[in-house]
Amino acid sequence: MHPIRANARILTAALTGTAVEFYDFYVYATAAALVFGPLFFPAESQAAQTMFAFMSFGLAFFARPVGAVVFGHYGDRIGRKSTLVASLMLMGLSTLLIAFLPTYAMVGWVAPLLLCILRFGQGFGLGGEWGGASLLAVEYAPKGWESRFGSAPQFGAPVGFLFANGLYLLLGLVLSDADFKAWGWRIPFLASALLVALGLWVRLRIAETPAFREALQKEAPPAVPVAVLFSRHLGAVLAGTAGAVACFAIFYLSTAYALSLGTTKLGYSREAFLGVQLGANCFFAAGIAVAVIRADRIGAGRVLLLGALATILMGLVFGAGLQSGSLWIVFATLSAALFTMGLVYGPLGSWLPSLLPVTVRYSGISLAFNLGGIIGGALAPIAAQALAARGLANGAGWFMSAAGALTLIGVIWARKYQAATAGSSAAG
Repeated sequence: MHPIRANARILTAALTGTAVEFYDFYVYATAAALVFGPLFFPAESQAAQTMFAFMSFGLAFFARPVGAVVFGHYGDRIGRKSTLVASLMLMGLSTLLIAFLPTYAMVGWVAPLLLCILRFGQGFGLGGEWGGASLLAVEYAPKGWESRFGSAPQFGAPVGFLFANGLYLLLGLVLSDADFKAWGWRIPFLASALLVALGLWVRLRIAETPAFREALQKEAPPAVPVAVLFSRHLGAVLAGTAGAVACFAIFYLSTAYALSLGTTKLGYSREAFLGVQLGANCFFAAGIAVAVIRADRIGAGRVLLLGALATILMGLVFGAGLQSGSLWIVFATLSAALFTMGLVYGPLGSWLPSLLPVTVRYSGISLAFNLGGIIGGALAPIAAQALAARGLANGAGWFMSAAGALTLIGVIWARKYQAATAGSSAAG
């Protein structure tokens, strides 16, 4: 039987969780760009409101490494399956409760406080999601199929983005601006419950990964996996962190930041810009497909290195493309950026596990991925928004190029860790 068909349930379980992750994150990012500023963060100017909204968005990225340590601990000690179920439940509940929050006009400062608490809960749950989903896929992969299996959670990203972006676009078409700001923005957060239920149903029907079961037979899991990780594998974690930066920077600069800039300073309608981003999402999926097929042939690290170089080049034209004045050029710019993201995001599912042994792998790749998210996903949109408010919108491209350079350094640095773990695990 074909390897993908034989493991369809496992790959579906890996994909659905990451789809929920990106759906949850993007519905928040879109709401932060469009409505959260005036609803939850009263300030003197629209730019200041948007800045506060993006700061709340960035809060989850600082919660994610904390979640990575906690969920990684249990993922390396009791297994991938149970930990993934717990992370998905926490993530989904936090997202759902945002739909019921009162605004600042209703309860004052309590509103942004509650929003930030739930945003932290989102990030905490997400801290254990991607790493576990990647291991679920990669540790079931036949030899030579690691990157293609590892792409299951990666494809969850464009799927989640498609659902989130499409739902906001539909709401924009059927609701007035007043209705959308009054109550329509809550619908995507309510809808997340359906995706979470699907993800839980699939995950409760799978078994533990073969690689983890084999590792348990050889030796007991470490009492404190993160302590072993920092004492023996810190260099691999830092290299992996650098390697993950570019994908976060591209995604959030091309989605949340671009949407905010496009619907304010650049003057495009919300529906037109969401439609452009929805079309560009197809190139994201195409980039992942190209990357993982090549990665199983020439190596995930080599594809990631080429993607990092492409990210540096993309940053040189990104700002000018967004400000071209032509929606077609904006579409081409975002399509090229998201295709490039596919090149640096697609191989991560198999590249990061190759840096670490099975016994600390959940903790290690979760921590590396989410620390990379702080640099690329939390800081880049905030800094780019600050520059745009000062008339320096080209600054977004500078951050993208810098992120590509950092990922390039991480890939080169990681080669010695891959050599050290080669042959020691299914993903190595």
